[in-house]
Amino acid sequence: MQNTVLRDLSVLWAMFHVIFLFVMLFRSRYNRRRTALLAGIGMGILMMSNMVLGWVFGFGFLGKMFFFTCSIPSFVFFYVISADKKFRFLFTFCLADTTSIWIMAVTNLLDFYLGGGNHVLMFFSRLIAFPLVEYLAYRFLRKPYLELQAAVEKGWGIFSGMTMLYYVLLVLVVQYPVNIVERPEDVLVCVLVLVLMLFTYSVMFSSLYGQFLLYRKQQNERILQEQLESQQRIRKLKHDMKGYTITLAGLLAAGNVEEAMDYLSNVQGEMDACMGQHCANPYINAVLGSYVQKFEQIGAALKLDIQIGDEQLPYMELCQILSNGLENARDALLELPQEHREAMVHMGYNKKRLIIRIKNSCSSGLKVEKGTIPGTTKKGADHGFGLMTMLEAAQKIGGDMICYTETGHFIVDALIPVKAK
Repeated sequence: MQNTVLRDLSVLWAMFHVIFLFVMLFRSRYNRRRTALLAGIGMGILMMSNMVLGWVFGFGFLGKMFFFTCSIPSFVFFYVISADKKFRFLFTFCLADTTSIWIMAVTNLLDFYLGGGNHVLMFFSRLIAFPLVEYLAYRFLRKPYLELQAAVEKGWGIFSGMTMLYYVLLVLVVQYPVNIVERPEDVLVCVLVLVLMLFTYSVMFSSLYGQFLLYRKQQNERILQEQLESQQRIRKLKHDMKGYTITLAGLLAAGNVEEAMDYLSNVQGEMDACMGQHCANPYINAVLGSYVQKFEQIGAALKLDIQIGDEQLPYMELCQILSNGLENARDALLELPQEHREAMVHMGYNKKRLIIRIKNSCSSGLKVEKGTIPGTTKKGADHGFGLMTMLEAAQKIGGDMICYTETGHFIVDALIPVKAK
């Protein structure tokens, strides 16, 4: 009876941790607090239901019905609150499930052949293995994997199919028609499948990470290109300064002071736009200068309030937040009449946090409450999945992001924990 209790407790322990492992790796459409609350309620109900089923029908039966009692309900629940609705979500879900089944299969075999089959080794090995895997995933996998999901859009379909096949293969090899320890003739096949899974997953992540490195390289090249374009505009402006001076001198000589002042004001605006001297950070300048031009092309007013200096900042993530936020704002303004196209960017410090606020006019029908991330249909939508990329970039450097609508405006606030100089 005691051994059965240890086995049953290890099954419950595994069910809890497969959900916990998945939560670490998936991208929610909500902020951390709301995601934790929803996951706690939904998975709490699911766990209680499985415990009741285990007590009524036995945990051996529950292990065989794991797919129907835990996998499918949790898949539906997390699909609803996930930011990724296609293969990225499916791959992440199957990755967590197959990893957990792999641990359960290995500990089951170790217990039978090394521990005498009394479930003591199974219980203690699972007690250690699941938290250890979660620590390694959190320490080495979580941040790059979340960034990988945000950056890489293609290539997930074939990997999702492979993880689904591994899920089915593991379940069949380990559980059907009876548990693998009761089928000694199939143990070698089971071990080969378990080893093959490790190599296959290594190839998957190597390929995906290669795509991620390519994305990062392209992003760096884009930022560099924006800087080069900004420098070219500055050189052109220097070349045009002689013409500006002659025109201004002619207006003053003719006594047209008001016209000269208007002309000087226009020249000042063009200089600010071309030189992009909004702050001392050249990377942020390049992004802002580029989008000033893009907003001018659609007849939109972009107001900038940049209150940062030359301090060290995580410019890669900040540029990612700014470029995605401004791109979303520009797309939203294109849906509005030209006279209503307005946007604003504020960057400044509040105690120990850098606040980045991007605010733009939006359609009156758009309603977004704080704590939610609106989805996208792209066509006819005010904002898309660029918001999720912004959220991941903020969280990568220890910050957070919220978005909401207020008096006909869509507002995104990114909060970055850095010290003002």
